[in-house]
Amino acid sequence: MAETQHPEGFNRAPFSPGFLDHGGPYYLRANEGRPATVALRIEPHHINYQDSAHGGVLTTFADVALSYAVYDAERPRLTPSTITLTTNFLAAAKLGDWLEAEVQIDRLGGRTAYCSGTIFRNGEAIATMSGVFAFSRNG
Repeated sequence: MAETQHPEGFNRAPFSPGFLDHGGPYYLRANEGRPATVALRIEPHHINYQDSAHGGVLTTFADVALSYAVYDAERPRLTPSTITLTTNFLAAAKLGDWLEAEVQIDRLGGRTAYCSGTIFRNGEAIATMSGVFAFSRNG
């Protein structure tokens, strides 16, 4: 599939091959002093029978964004595993929509992280999300 167009400041996420190849491609933009923004353009393979992004696509996007914030929170990087994930849908995403996930780490403990955030389409919140992640430190 051809590289999709994306806004300036975003770069294709260098996620390892596997399951994430099916849900993406994903994009990242660094933010000073807060977690990176993770983004996704809704493409034909994301669409359900109602011509909207499938809920599983948005839930996977939420998991990617939240877990990436934990992964990138420290150096050396953390290795998060999802314990719990909640996604609340507020509006549909359609073909061609550019989505951005803004995340905050609410608590980063010794082995567990709590995160929350919002998925936006053109400044409009279309989903909220929260998750708890187990991790180990590789250092």
